[in-house]
Amino acid sequence: MQERQTNRTRYFNELAATCEKYFLPYISLFKSPKAGMQVLEIGCGDGGNLLPFSRRGCKTLGVDMSPSRIQVAKERFAELDAPGDFIASDIFKITELEHKFDFIICHDVLEHISNKSLFLQNIHKYLAPGGIVFMSFPAWQMAFGGHQQICRSKILSHLPFFHLLPVPVYRSILRLAKEQSATISELLNIKQTRCTIELFQSLVKQEKLYIINRRFYLINPHYEVKFGLHPRRLWNFIGAIPKIRNFFTSSCFYILRP
Repeated sequence: MQERQTNRTRYFNELAATCEKYFLPYISLFKSPKAGMQVLEIGCGDGGNLLPFSRRGCKTLGVDMSPSRIQVAKERFAELDAPGDFIASDIFKITELEHKFDFIICHDVLEHISNKSLFLQNIHKYLAPGGIVFMSFPAWQMAFGGHQQICRSKILSHLPFFHLLPVPVYRSILRLAKEQSATISELLNIKQTRCTIELFQSLVKQEKLYIINRRFYLINPHYEVKFGLHPRRLWNFIGAIPKIRNFFTSSCFYILRP
């Protein structure tokens, strides 16, 4: 397992830095965050993505199904004296939300969701008039689209493309490496719920969402703080080729509205 997966403070800081430098400027091209605006992150994890919005005076709410991640988020925001609310729950089971949101952030969440159609369908009810959604995810066939970086094995956590092996072979390799059963279950779930660019765009159209803008990255902006690699956009001619582009796209950025 890569060290950042266990060092939650480091992971929080890395996400906050990437959001400040890349996510927020991209979002601001289409709607600029201002004091008092409502921001919701679905699958917020440790909450790092919300810190730059909080520092701009936005009212932030992070929702995640992991109580331990939500606890980290609360602790980090308290340490930094940054206002922000966090709830450990399935977002679609929360009934007490009193307002709608100007921004909804879904960063590296969609690939974990089995019923993507229902997820996109339900997003509508949380958006305020004029609100937008920032959605990002790794294309399934890219080198680390299987999230194998969570493996405890140093070899497997740095081994590209092996998540594309047939399920029986993939499972056997994980077991031989003595990965924990919870890790194997999560990796197999991601393999089952995988998301390609083509699938995502088809579902967006089906659920009556409009793609305002999209960006495909050969080198994910988050890799700068993680690995010291400068972000690089995918070449347009590759990005225009269905299926092939999935192997080269380490991160897909989308701005959506109803």
